[in-house]
Amino acid sequence: MAFIRTIPPEEAADVLRQLYDSDLKSGGAVANHTRALSLRPDVTVAWRALSKAIRTHIDPRRYELITTVVAASLRCSY
Repeated sequence: MAFIRTIPPEEAADVLRQLYDSDLKSGGAVANHTRALSLRPDVTVAWRALSKAIRTHIDPRRYELITTVVAASLRCSY
């Protein structure tokens, strides 16, 4: 199992604090991908912008179907 250094929520500041707070508000917990990229919050901001741009042009059902097919093809168990 790989281990990476992350910034815990109680130590988050500035943009990372905002990202953590956003995750807590929308999902009740800090998302794993937000924690994994905690050393590079700029990457999380860019990823969220890209994801939003893609989702605005695809209906929710199609987006979920694409996500499921890609995850299955990658044999992702997450």
